[in-house]
Amino acid sequence: MILIIDDDKAVRVSLALILKQAGYATRMAEDPQEGLAIAAEHSPELFILDMNFSVKTTGEEGLALLKELKHRHPDRPIILITAWGSIPLAVEGMKAGAADFITKPWNNDHFLQTVTTALSLSRSARENGAIVRSRAQLDALYDFEKIVGVDRQLLAILQTVGRVSGTDAPVLINGESGTGKELIAEAIHVNSPRRHGPFIRVNLGGIPTGLFESEMFGHRKGAFTDAVRDRVGRFALAEGGTIFLDEIGELEPNHQVKLLRVLQDRRFEVLGTSTTTMADFRLVCATNHDLRTAVGERRFREDLYYRINLITLNLPPLRERPDDIPLLVGYFVDNLRTIYRRPALAVGPRALAWLKTLPWPGNVRELKNLTERTALVTVRDDLDLDDFQRQSHPAPGHTGELPAVGAFTLDEMEKSMILKALEFHGGNLSKVARSLGLSRAALYRRLEKYGIAI
Repeated sequence: MILIIDDDKAVRVSLALILKQAGYATRMAEDPQEGLAIAAEHSPELFILDMNFSVKTTGEEGLALLKELKHRHPDRPIILITAWGSIPLAVEGMKAGAADFITKPWNNDHFLQTVTTALSLSRSARENGAIVRSRAQLDALYDFEKIVGVDRQLLAILQTVGRVSGTDAPVLINGESGTGKELIAEAIHVNSPRRHGPFIRVNLGGIPTGLFESEMFGHRKGAFTDAVRDRVGRFALAEGGTIFLDEIGELEPNHQVKLLRVLQDRRFEVLGTSTTTMADFRLVCATNHDLRTAVGERRFREDLYYRINLITLNLPPLRERPDDIPLLVGYFVDNLRTIYRRPALAVGPRALAWLKTLPWPGNVRELKNLTERTALVTVRDDLDLDDFQRQSHPAPGHTGELPAVGAFTLDEMEKSMILKALEFHGGNLSKVARSLGLSRAALYRRLEKYGIAI
């Protein structure tokens, strides 16, 4: 049963009707006292709670009721209802333990998605508890084919991925560059009911400032000076699927509010039109920044932060899962055997033991690059410790020495320098761009030009 607590009868009746048509049983209360009494008697599975019960609209009564409900029913999710102008109040509610919030006027489909997600996550948490399944058990339940490892931290993350994939809960993936954030985002998508829909990747750090709305929402021909043809935006491309917003910590403040509006209202306007387009997507974000610190420093909107991180996944760096390194090397070598037609390619035990001792600032990406580089330059198929060490540390006397004229083209030298900068800075694109004297946009153009995966 779902308990709706709101002093506005029209809101109570409307929400109850929507829920009833979706198959949910409901009860209604018009004030905190009645709500607490019904909750004590019937123990609802979910609460829908208005934040204001007085003309002051301070939200004090709503926050007090939220805290009391969390005290009496700690394992039951609470969804808040607020006006758009009262989103800061909803953020306070999220801090106090609310599962999510919706704004008035609400979109019925999005409202039902929010309810379904909150209930699914709550039930799953109660059923699974703190037991971490083995890799074999997880592989029997979910599709994690592209993710390699048996480290306990990784298994706990994969279990959470499996648990939340069946919902539409927004997920925030935290982790250093090269830890596999995009692979985790893909795993969420392929194990979700949206798996047959599109998976749209968007690197927010690579979108020029003046093109954010065009890139995300699309535009019509003639909408602005350079709009010579229609463009479909990323949210439209993600219809019915998942949109993965990488490097969300790089998003500029004026763009953050535009993104928040779409996430909240599930609608947007294509540039050059006045028609509202409805959006149906699942949101996954990733960052290598500490967004909590960014919120405290007012570089990232607090309301957007709470909108994107209903579920947070913190990926461990490779140095914290050394026992997975031989498995990862084996996975990379298996692929190289096929790509380079070297079926006998193998890595010796001394090399594997040494690789486990390295700090890996570039994480899995750095390990993959080193493995592939070593395989490419080594004639023998049996790759040993010396082969990896030669590629990991340049030979003495060659540091800073330019190649002979004609040995490389300028494009080859530029690509090599970008790869070295990526490895040196552990994949941190802001530092790479600064060290090369490039803007982030210019760096992204070169990454695309040379086919360098990030």
